[in-house]
Amino acid sequence: MAIAEIPSREETVRRLMRGADRVSPFRRDTAYTCADRLEERAADAGDAPFILFEDRVISFAEANAYTNRVARLALSVGLKKGDVAALMMTNRPEYLLIWLGLAKAGIVAALINTSATGHVLAHAFRQVEAKALIVGSELADPVAALAPAERPAIIFEQSETDADRSDNGWRDLAAEMQEQRDDNLDPGARAGIVMADTLFLIFTSGTTGLPKAAKVSHLRFICAGESMNGFLDFGEGDVHYCVLPLYHGAGGMVVPSMALAAARPFVLRRKFSRSAFWDDVRRFGITTVQYIGEIVRYLLTTPPSSDDRDHSLRKMCGAGLRADSWTNFRARFGIDEIFEGLGSTEMSFGITNVDNRPGSCGRLPYPEHVNVRIIRWDGENDAHVLDSDGRPVLAKVGEVGEVVVEIFEGEGLLGLFEGYTSPEATEAKLLRNLFAPGDRWFRTGDLVRFDEDDYFWFVDRVGDTFRWKSENVSTQEVERVLSSFGGPTFVNVYGVKIPGTEGRAGMAMLTYEGDIAFDPQAFFAHAAGGLASYAMPLFVRVSGSADMTTTYKLRKVDLRRQGYDPALCGEDQLFVADMDAGSYRPLTAETLTALGIASFQPTE
Repeated sequence: MAIAEIPSREETVRRLMRGADRVSPFRRDTAYTCADRLEERAADAGDAPFILFEDRVISFAEANAYTNRVARLALSVGLKKGDVAALMMTNRPEYLLIWLGLAKAGIVAALINTSATGHVLAHAFRQVEAKALIVGSELADPVAALAPAERPAIIFEQSETDADRSDNGWRDLAAEMQEQRDDNLDPGARAGIVMADTLFLIFTSGTTGLPKAAKVSHLRFICAGESMNGFLDFGEGDVHYCVLPLYHGAGGMVVPSMALAAARPFVLRRKFSRSAFWDDVRRFGITTVQYIGEIVRYLLTTPPSSDDRDHSLRKMCGAGLRADSWTNFRARFGIDEIFEGLGSTEMSFGITNVDNRPGSCGRLPYPEHVNVRIIRWDGENDAHVLDSDGRPVLAKVGEVGEVVVEIFEGEGLLGLFEGYTSPEATEAKLLRNLFAPGDRWFRTGDLVRFDEDDYFWFVDRVGDTFRWKSENVSTQEVERVLSSFGGPTFVNVYGVKIPGTEGRAGMAMLTYEGDIAFDPQAFFAHAAGGLASYAMPLFVRVSGSADMTTTYKLRKVDLRRQGYDPALCGEDQLFVADMDAGSYRPLTAETLTALGIASFQPTE
């Protein structure tokens, strides 16, 4: 669809209802869980493939039998309904089947980030009050490094190679599971559990502070797949692709939920591989994929090939895809539709682009009839704009504002906020009495703008927009311009403090792979040609690797702290803009002095 082809609001509603109609029958108090859904698939599509992993094919019936053994084993060691068991494992089928098995016994799984170590890992176990841990052998070392008091009392180790585990003295998951029956448990094992009850806990990415454990209910898990199946028209002949970590909301919730809803398989990879991506698509007949924006950018950096369009992939869903990458990817690889969205790990809020409009994260065709509002954002003071009476000012067309979502008690999915295991963290996300006495609103932390057709465009996260030369600078907008400069694989823009100045100066971290060299004069010309003078990065940091979270999000917090201090930036090269020379110069103490820029002063 060309950008100029704006569908009517009624047409957008019709497309949105393909997903909404599928979730409307579900209620918070219904005694139905994802364990029930798996048992249904085992009964009506038992021989059909569920998970395709390397050379393995796991059917719905085989998955169901495995989960029954997990459930019985968990109950045999004293775990009971409502207890929390932590799960720490890299991508493989057992990961999904273990937490599904725990759910059969009403046990809540805490999905631990595979990069967690030391005090972060110990904090995670404490925060969820885990009574047990199931850990893959590949991640045993960080668990073993903790003091016994810092880890759960019951630990099972799961090994793909049946390696000896006597050094740790932990229980052998595979061996003990073989002693358990694989028929369905008595439904009484999860009696009293309803759709609104917690299925598992997902930790936020932790780009700021220690991660928080967000609750995800059976209702939200099931509806995630139902709604996305509606948008994608996912069904017979379709195969989904998961290259994201299973502890991540997109990879661990949307993908398996879609498969369970449609009785269709998904292909699981241990981790994303740029070189293997299209080979997998062709080998398995993959038709849809769950993406993160930077994965698409990775794929675009591969050299063009004559078989770029020789594949079965037709539709994509995900978040974080910039308009330039969107347009280039569709044109090069012949993708029919891309469903970009904006949502939250903690709440049943979502905006979805069902109109295939490049760069937009979705449309609210009749915004006055939904529980979403956009509060105008003051980038200079990092705060909402308030009127003279202290009330929030709603953003107008083109203005940047934070998305807030009203919380409803209700019966269905709408307005459901599940919060964190920490009451304090939960309360910190709320705005009370915002527009009316007694109302409650969830702060998404997402800054957006919208146009006259009510299409939304992601701008930044709260705190990522910085102020420089009395102007607000959007890191997202600067990254969009700089990303079209040939050479860097990743562009990460953030603001850094300069002693004695107001606001933050822009800094661009450029990641180069291989033998490609940074051209400071060409980069300066490119930036100056596409950006206002105040948005030009004052500093450039050239690195051989991107600083990313394990869910493929570029980190900014630590980079801000490191600033432009050579002592904190390791082997990375630093440059500073020389506006008179029309180029970037290597950053040295002499260069800073000549340009009248103070040396960086680290702060906590």
